[in-house]
Amino acid sequence: MKIGSKTIEIYKAECADAPLVILNEYMPGNGEIYRKCRELGCPDFTLAEITGLAWNDDLSPWESPAIGAEDMPFGGKADAYLELLLGQILPAVIGEIGGEPKAVLLAGYSLAGLFALYAATKCDRFQAVASCSGSMWYPRFKEYILSCNAAKLPRVIYLSLGDREARTKNEILRTVENRTREIAEYLGENGIDTVFELNKGNHFQQGALRTAKGIRWILDKLM
Repeated sequence: MKIGSKTIEIYKAECADAPLVILNEYMPGNGEIYRKCRELGCPDFTLAEITGLAWNDDLSPWESPAIGAEDMPFGGKADAYLELLLGQILPAVIGEIGGEPKAVLLAGYSLAGLFALYAATKCDRFQAVASCSGSMWYPRFKEYILSCNAAKLPRVIYLSLGDREARTKNEILRTVENRTREIAEYLGENGIDTVFELNKGNHFQQGALRTAKGIRWILDKLM
């Protein structure tokens, strides 16, 4: 399925009303994450994997400079993408499934993990969020979350990182673990069922498995 520049691959559950997980991905994964979820024993769910994103623009909440000399700046177009996701992509996916899912969950890795948590502050459509190796280093994002009304956030939120992600010379990226921990602490203190999981390795290791672990955790909490 294509909507504008976005491509959506749907991996259907056995039951049309099973939970639906929306996953924003950097590039097509050929079903790897769905297979990993099944290997981990996830309950029945439908996965809608969205690619074709303008990564640094669609998933960033506000404009921010590049974090390195060879990197691209961030366009801050997450609100516009969320409008497309809620207004066109999600209805099209549900129509393709042929039933109303019991719950709609949002997941993502890296900047898509940041977007998942940000999107949950902007709408009430998602019952749970999995931010896997999320880019919580993003400038002013921790402060933004800590200023949000936690009562309006989903009741189930998963956060993770690799245990070497903060071991970098980049001063901005170096903040990621402390900022993620502070966010997790704030969410937990405000009654949200939150976990912060450290995986072995840096940001670029076992992304599919880490994402599947996050999806399983939020599914288990909702079933």
